[in-house]
Parts: sequence; C-alpha cells; structure tokens
Amino acid sequence: MKTVKFYTLGCKVNQYDTQSIRERFINAGFREIFNGRKADFYFINTCTVTHKADKDSRYYIHKAHHQNPQARIIVTGCMVERDRAFLSGLNSVDYIISKRFFPDGIKGFSGHARAFLKIQDGCDNFCSYCIVPLARGRSRSRDLEEVVSEAKILVKNGFKEIVLTGICLGRYGRDLNPRLSLTDVIEALEKIGGLLRIRLSSIEAGDISDKLIDKMAQSKRLCPHLHIPIQSGDDEILKRMNRNYCRADYFSLINKIRKKIPEIAITTDVLVGFPGESEENFRNTIGLVKEILPLRVHIFPYSPRTGTPAFNLGSRIATSIIKKRIGCLRKVSQTCSWKYRKQFLNKKIEVLIERSSTDNPNLWEGHAGNYMRVLFKSNSCLKNQVISLKLKEIAKDFTSADIY
Repeated sequence: MKTVKFYTLGCKVNQYDTQSIRERFINAGFREIFNGRKADFYFINTCTVTHKADKDSRYYIHKAHHQNPQARIIVTGCMVERDRAFLSGLNSVDYIISKRFFPDGIKGFSGHARAFLKIQDGCDNFCSYCIVPLARGRSRSRDLEEVVSEAKILVKNGFKEIVLTGICLGRYGRDLNPRLSLTDVIEALEKIGGLLRIRLSSIEAGDISDKLIDKMAQSKRLCPHLHIPIQSGDDEILKRMNRNYCRADYFSLINKIRKKIPEIAITTDVLVGFPGESEENFRNTIGLVKEILPLRVHIFPYSPRTGTPAFNLGSRIATSIIKKRIGCLRKVSQTCSWKYRKQFLNKKIEVLIERSSTDNPNLWEGHAGNYMRVLFKSNSCLKNQVISLKLKEIAKDFTSADIY
C-alpha cells in the first residue's frame, strides 16, 4: 500500500483544503504516515503571507526530500500562486498544483474535534501590505446547498461544532445570484439536528452587519466569539494600510456588539512595525487594545511582500524596535485576556472537549463557546462531548475548571 504524508502551513482555509486532498488520497487506497517515518508521497500545502511562511514552506519541501529522496513531492497553496518559477526550479518537487478552486468537500477532519467548513475563498480588499489577493484571487462563494450538504455529512460523522472559514468570510454570498449573506448560511445550518455549535473564523469589521449581530445575540448555536482584525489602532497607519476604517469606527463597532452580547469574546490580529510606524502610532494601537479588552491577540511583525503597495514605502522599522514593540503588546494582551476571563470565574460554562493531555490522560482540554481554552481533570473519556464546567483559576494560556 502506497503511503502519503501531509504538511500544512498557514490558515484554516489551507487546513480545510488539505483535508479535502487527504480524503482523495485515502479513497484512492493510500495510507497516511505520521511522525518521522518516511512516505512514498508528500503533499505540502504552502503559505506565503510572510517571509517566515515562505521559509517554513521551503523547509518542509527540503525535509520531505531528506526523509525519502525517492518520494514524490506535491506542492500546492499560496506560494505556488506567487512563486511558481522558484518551485519549478527545485529538483525535489515533482508536481505543482494550482488550488484556486473549491474542493469536492470533506466528510471528516483528521485530528480535530471541530470541523472547518470552507464557504468562501479570495479577497477584494487589497490591504497595502497583503499578498493574499494576488495569491488567492478575487472573492468567490460556494453554493449554499453544497455548504449545507457538507455540514450534514460532518454532523452525521460526529462533529458537534463547525467553524465557517474563508479568506474574507464576511463577503460570502455577494457574488451569488440571488445574492446571499453569511447570516443566510448560519440560519440554514441552525436547522441541522445534532449540530450544537456554529463558529465564525476571522471576519473584517466592515463586514459585520446589524443583522449578523442580532443573529449572534439570539442564536442558541452561534458561538459568542468574533475574531475581528485590528491590524493597527492608529488612523494614519490604518489609512496607509488601506484598511477602510478608522480607530473610532472599530471601537464603535465593538461597543455596539457588546451592548447586544455583553459576554462576547473578541479576538484580533495586530500588525506591528508597518513602514513609518512611530512610537505615537504604536501607543495608539496599545490604547485601542486596552479599550476593547480582547480575549486573545495574534501579533505579527510586518513582512515586506513584493507586489504589494507597502513594499515600496520607505521608513522601514528596525527589527530590534519591532521585537520590543511585540514584547510590549504581548504583555498588554495578556493583561486584557486576564481581565476578560476574570468575569467568568466561579460561573458555569459549556465546553467542547477536544483532547486529553499527552503527558496526563486524565487532564482534558477544550474550548468554551466564547473560545476560552479550558483545562480540567477527569478519569472518564470525555472527548467530543459538550459538558458543563465551573471555572476556578486563570493561568497564562488557559483557564482551569472543575466538572459542574
């Protein structure tokens, strides 16, 4: 039996795409290989959003060839769209596959208790620092009937939570005829028996409508969690990033959401070190983060990408300064997370159990509806169950709990 190994870099959309390809290989009679064992085929789904992503993609290509020089290496993903010439010049790469399409769908999600469901691809925003629209193309949406059909299969196969994913998720349905919205997808999935949770992946501030907020406020299945990228809390930098909103717009949106859903968790992305970012610009970002009190902040250093408008901007920020600012922002984000989670101490909360610890099989981990990471002890096998827990103590990266 032929064997295959998968390496996936980047976002949830890439993880979904890999799962679709994985199922094709398995259906064709391949056996998936893990850990350090060599395989006959290697499938590498690349990312190119930063220099590090490029470096990691090249690393896994090299690693696959080193593990088995006779293996067939297949490369796909965003790096293919952006740097096909480089990949074509590598003797170790046998096949290069463009992936600007919606796969055939998935029936499971290997290694996950939650299933990602891709409903949209591409982006029309063209932020000045971002290579994604050039790699992924314009925004396009999947047919709603396909989405619902796939969700039903995932639920039938035991998944209790589905995470709706896309490159620009909030643009779902604008290219369809008749025109639809993300709320239409949610309402269709709410009718599926056995689906306990629907979660949204990253969504842009400008795509969060009053209709979506109202739906989240009244829905019993839509998780009270929104990941809304900030990127910067300074108006000057936001304008140069071509983000199409200002600091006040973002703050007003968060206030509007919290008036309807007081306990909602906000997570976000921040880009540090954009060309020309002054200390004052950065302090404005720190200030906005403190005001919105996010559960988690994903922090990224600015990475110049050829082909983007920001690449030609001067006033590059020194690496040492970027590292210092990241350290400062990380401390602030940890404090914000602690303050947000504090309000839930000694309260009952529903958690989807995802896995047990590799070091301690009686230590279980899962996520609450608001995306708090929760750990607790139990001698029972609770994987893939939604159970009630009482939160008791806040740690740096998780909140500990007892069975309620």
